[in-house]
Amino acid sequence: MKKLLVFLFIIFCTINIFSQPNIPVFESGKDGHKSYRIPAIIKLNNGHLLAFAEGRVQGASDFGDVNIVLKISTDNGRTWGSIKTIVDYDTLQAGNPAPVVDLTDPAYTTGRIFLFYNTGNKQESDVRNGNGLREVWYKTSTNGGINWSEAVNITLQTHRPKLPQINPAYNFTADWRSYANTPGHAMQFETGKYKGRIYIAANHSEGGIQNESMDYIAHGFYTDDHGKTFHISNNVNLPGGNENMAAELSDGRIMLNIRNQRGDVRARYIAISSNGGQSWDTSYFDKNLPDPVCQGSLLTIGKKRKQNILAFSNAADEKRRDNLTLRISFDDGKTWKKNFVIYKNPSQPDAAAYSDIVKLSGKKIGVLYEKDNYSKIVFTVVKWK
Repeated sequence: MKKLLVFLFIIFCTINIFSQPNIPVFESGKDGHKSYRIPAIIKLNNGHLLAFAEGRVQGASDFGDVNIVLKISTDNGRTWGSIKTIVDYDTLQAGNPAPVVDLTDPAYTTGRIFLFYNTGNKQESDVRNGNGLREVWYKTSTNGGINWSEAVNITLQTHRPKLPQINPAYNFTADWRSYANTPGHAMQFETGKYKGRIYIAANHSEGGIQNESMDYIAHGFYTDDHGKTFHISNNVNLPGGNENMAAELSDGRIMLNIRNQRGDVRARYIAISSNGGQSWDTSYFDKNLPDPVCQGSLLTIGKKRKQNILAFSNAADEKRRDNLTLRISFDDGKTWKKNFVIYKNPSQPDAAAYSDIVKLSGKKIGVLYEKDNYSKIVFTVVKWK
């Protein structure tokens, strides 16, 4: 009898955690793309959800004919509309979508969506060797993602490649090569001294290819004037710092949660800034966040006792991309008190990989993630409170 009660309790908890099943949003081989990767998601003031991904035309390779695509849900993710291609860089690569809604621009009182992204003219290994270029762009939408502006190239403000043979304007003293946003959503400060600042986590490689990927370095860039000008942060002091995401902490601080590309420590690396993400005064490995060298998603979802509540999702396994887990911190990320396993399948290679999260309400978080060996990107809802 006791075992039966325990079993029923587990079922009850599961039903209350997941208010809907995994709903396919992007599926390999459908809608003109053989593969979809790199999910990102945001919520608009009207409640609509916008799910972005890379639509890879020919296959699963990171480089090639890659578009940025979008689907919209008007019913909290239960159903999704038809696919829209937002960026098509001909037969070359457009990727790493990093969307955010600017809610502080007086010229756009209902909010303006920014979609930051990267383009590339060579494979990543070629770019790391100095034989190609990754650029940084954005588009905007003022009608909920239905229509988009022309692309704005902000490479000269956010990137420091030393490639004068391509364009003399790129002859900087630094020698940045590979470059990528986030992946996942960008963020905007909601309170404090830096309220309104749009911040995009990013990473780059410096100089030629080094052993253990030590040429990778995490950084960020930001705008305080709604996309007119941009500034680059200092580098994070972690050789091998790669894909990362940013979230607002209490007292105007910001956290970067970073992938350690070296893989010598299988945990997320944390960098904290007390000046709005310009420089980094605290950094450490968070051993409570195991990671198999993959992407993770970070989001501020509220406040409790003057400290921000954070949500974090990643493949919480030191060896393989599996065990996608959502964690909740009530103290600015110092500890993680609540943990929800979203998906785990030891029999499936790369069962759960990249993810992005979105606040749906005071009690629910939406999770958009890559499932079952990158065969689909699905959406589910977690009732965390």
